[in-house]
Order: sequence, then C-alpha cells, then structure tokens
Amino acid sequence: MTGLRYVYAVCRPFDVPLQSQLTGVAGDPPRLLPHHGLIAVVSHVPEADFSEEALRAHLEDLDWLAGTARAHQQVIDALTVVTTPLPLRLATVFRDDSGVRVMLEEREEDFRRTLDRLEGRVEWGVKVYVETEAGQPDRSAEPAPKPVSGRDYLRQRRMRTRAHEDLWARAEEFATRLHANLSSRADDTRLHAPQNPTLSGAAGRNVLNAAYLVPRNVSEEFVEMVDRTKDDTPGMRVELTGPWAAYSFAGEETAGEKAAGAETAGVETAGAETAGVETTGEES
Repeated sequence: MTGLRYVYAVCRPFDVPLQSQLTGVAGDPPRLLPHHGLIAVVSHVPEADFSEEALRAHLEDLDWLAGTARAHQQVIDALTVVTTPLPLRLATVFRDDSGVRVMLEEREEDFRRTLDRLEGRVEWGVKVYVETEAGQPDRSAEPAPKPVSGRDYLRQRRMRTRAHEDLWARAEEFATRLHANLSSRADDTRLHAPQNPTLSGAAGRNVLNAAYLVPRNVSEEFVEMVDRTKDDTPGMRVELTGPWAAYSFAGEETAGEKAAGAETAGVETAGAETAGVETTGEES
C-alpha cells in the first residue's frame, strides 16, 4: 500500500501480538517497523489528507481532528496492554519507511533513555474540581431575606465573600495535600494548567490537573489512595483517569512539547502548536 507513514509510538521489541482487528488512522492496521533494536509503530495514510498543505486545512476541521485523535489513541491503548510505548504526537508523518528509520537513528539515544525511564510504568490522571454550590448556604434553607438597608446589603455581601474565600482556601489545602500524598506513590509527576470549563464541559472549577507516572505493580494501591480521598472534603470532586501510556512523561519537556523527529526535517504545519499536530518528512 502506498502513502505516507504515520508514526504512533516507539517501543522495544515485544512478543505478544496486537489485536487482530486493530485499525489505526485512516482505517489502516498498524505494523511494526524495526530498526537497531527499536520498533516504530506505523501505518499508511493518504497524502491527500496528511501532506503539509492538507493538514493545514484539516486543522480547522474539529470533527476530522477528533476522529484522527480517537484512532491514534486506539493504537496507543492497544500497545499499552502489551508493552511500554513512547507515544509520539498526533499526526507525526514521514514520507516513507526510510524517513522513519532516519528518525529512529537520529533520536536513538533519547528514545532508549526515555524508554528505560518509562519501562513498567503507566500514567494516571487526577483532577480536582470545586463544586461552587458547596460554598453557598444549604439549598434546603430559606432564601436570604432581601436587604432592608444599605448597611444590611453590605453585611450580606461580606458574608458571601467570606464564604467564597473559605471555600477556595479549603480547595487549595485539599488539592495540595492530595497531590503530596499521590506524589509519594509516583516516580514522577506533572502539574498541568487547570482546564477551562467552557472547553472541557466539566462542572465546577478545576483546581488540580495532574499526571502521575506510576509503576504498574503499585497502580492498585495508587487507585485506592485516590478512592479514599473522594469523600474527604465536601464540595470537592476528584476524578481519576487511566492507566494511560505515559504521554506527559514521553520527553524531556513537559507533556509532549516536542514531537519526536521534529528536527529531522523541520516541516511543521501552521497552527501546530495550538492543535498539537505536527508533520515531519520531506515537503511535497
């Protein structure tokens, strides 16, 4: 099959076969491309969709990006079951197998060092949200009476402000304590920026958005630690996701700020920083 080479991840050789019905981006099954004791997991994608010019246009198509991201993640999830993958950024694309091998050779030392660090470990995500209603008076209580004077209005306003400040103080204390406890069971951590509720659609205000690199053999204990904290403080909601491939710890930078192989060709699509999409390979 002709087409560009889409690279999902780099890993070490493994013996367990991937799912027989697994398909990747553009519906093509992933295959293993070995080079110098490393494996690039690749599939073919059409140049009509993944050339530099085509990707520039697709960056404006959120449905296309979402579908591509789901197919990409499906391959990474399958790899995580059988090995420890080093996931690459969405839409890391090369002209042919030779371009992928050049990338592997030029980044070989970095890849091996990172794979050593990630071996036997997975990523867990933990988010803490403040349920803003928790800082307000009990809903079952009668509504506050209308202020009868300017002084009464100021008094009620001070009470609401004080309740709001108390809520955020408790939220900060809770998130700080939880992060410290979870960090003690993790080999590494990343603190990400709080999520924008308008974009995420999650209820409440996000006060902790963290990733933890956890050995597989202590993951059960890590999950139990999170579960034990969920009802500790009224008004706080804790969400746990994972286990994932270690996206947040895949490079020297935080949270995959650099796509592997970017220096090889220096070809980057417009807006790639925003969308998390980058291409590498010869220009068309």
